[in-house]
Amino acid sequence: MGIRLGHKTPPEPLYERVGGMAFFTDLVEAFYVGVQARPVLRAMYPEDLAESKDHLALFLAQYFGGPATYNEVRGHPRLKMRHSPYVIDVEARDLWLSAMLEALDMVDPAPEIRGELAAYLDMAAHQLRNA
Repeated sequence: MGIRLGHKTPPEPLYERVGGMAFFTDLVEAFYVGVQARPVLRAMYPEDLAESKDHLALFLAQYFGGPATYNEVRGHPRLKMRHSPYVIDVEARDLWLSAMLEALDMVDPAPEIRGELAAYLDMAAHQLRNA
């Protein structure tokens, strides 16, 4: 048996690199501090944020290589459809993104992990704008 040229070990999922679900739970908790401080965003959420927090943490964990619990609980993410009842204009998009980036600052992941997360969050914020 020889060495297989060109064979690379697949990168470890971000979910594993951040230590699992606890990271995403902490990120989401920090994010909702920002939501509560931004009336435009807060108005888009129910009074009780517990379920919204759970859904977002499960979604992010799954997206970044964690267990498929979000799909098991809620089905396919269908993010555009789930967000269509809300007017997500440039202001709302920017407020959401700033709250998420502040949350990243609060949980303080390694720079390369922050970069991966920030790139996804920026893309998602732009994709979900509907007004």
